[in-house]
Amino acid sequence: MALDPISLAQDLIRCASVTPEDAGAMAVLTRTLEGLGFVCHAVDSATGGPTIRNLYARLGDSGPNFCFAGHTDVVPAGGTWTVDPFGGQVIDGRLFGRGAADMKGAIACFVAAVSRFLENGPAKGSISLLITGDEEGPAVDGTVKVLDWLAARGEKLDLCLVGEPTNPRHLGEMMKIGRRGSLNCKIRVFGTQGHSAYPHLADNPIPRLLEMLRRLTEKPLDDGSEHFQASTLALTTVDVGNAATNVIPAEARAGFNIRFNDLHSGASLEKWIRDTLAQVGGDIECSVEVSGESFLTQPGLLSDAVADAAFAVTGRRPELSTTGGTSDARFIKNFCPVLEFGLVAQTMHKVDEHVQIADMQALTDIYVQVLDRLVGHP
Repeated sequence: MALDPISLAQDLIRCASVTPEDAGAMAVLTRTLEGLGFVCHAVDSATGGPTIRNLYARLGDSGPNFCFAGHTDVVPAGGTWTVDPFGGQVIDGRLFGRGAADMKGAIACFVAAVSRFLENGPAKGSISLLITGDEEGPAVDGTVKVLDWLAARGEKLDLCLVGEPTNPRHLGEMMKIGRRGSLNCKIRVFGTQGHSAYPHLADNPIPRLLEMLRRLTEKPLDDGSEHFQASTLALTTVDVGNAATNVIPAEARAGFNIRFNDLHSGASLEKWIRDTLAQVGGDIECSVEVSGESFLTQPGLLSDAVADAAFAVTGRRPELSTTGGTSDARFIKNFCPVLEFGLVAQTMHKVDEHVQIADMQALTDIYVQVLDRLVGHP
């Protein structure tokens, strides 16, 4: 019998898998997938911290290997809920719980879709699931470690669909065919502390920091590209920490985040930042961290299959988008073409997170059609 995505999603939501805890979520999936004939591998990892549970499951050993990818870890419940955040309650046609939208609901739809697909016979190639417990956290012991493990085994993925909640308001509105990159920069400007009545005897770092920030923000980074909106630089903090009114501080700090499109790389932006700071000069420390490069999966076989399936079920043809933050697709894109399509994103990370039961049923139908189009039966 085909599996019910609602019941499976409830079982997953009832596992309070707040990063880095697993709370039994991988065991629920392993048990369910093994019941469908999948061979399951626990790919646990700990890089100087708690052990992260990851799962790779595969059905079949021939190609092509079509992969569903996602994460069972969730953010903390927070706030004051009107329901148990880990209760998985169904109320008025909606499934409530932390992770319902992001993204235990989509994982349940993956598995339910596979069970329905298999009712018409075995797959012509292979179907796999790559599920991590470290997407909402540092993302160092999750998908990247499973991909490294697969590479060491000589196992490849041919196409991948990530079930992140991509639709703004209605199922079928949007898929993600790429993502912007993300860069974080911290600047420390040093001077010489002194009395505010004798500024000539001090070296105030604040004007230099302000001039650096002016130069960094005075012009747009770009005007966007074919599939990407314009890159953005957002100041996130400016700090001096000076409680005194008669003291010139010895240090001033600032931080900013850049979300960048395919006209840039992390390396090119870092060079631009450092060159801009050097033009102002002085005693400076600058640290740059790139958490993901921009990427794009060119429209084609994968996006057409998802768009056709979504249109057949919902009557909507999804917009091909690259908006939003980052996801684990930024790692998978180094291995195979990847895109994201899942549930409605309106309540993800919010109090009383929930999804429509009708959307979960429809998403399962869409995933079945994607499998029909990209995997098929002998």
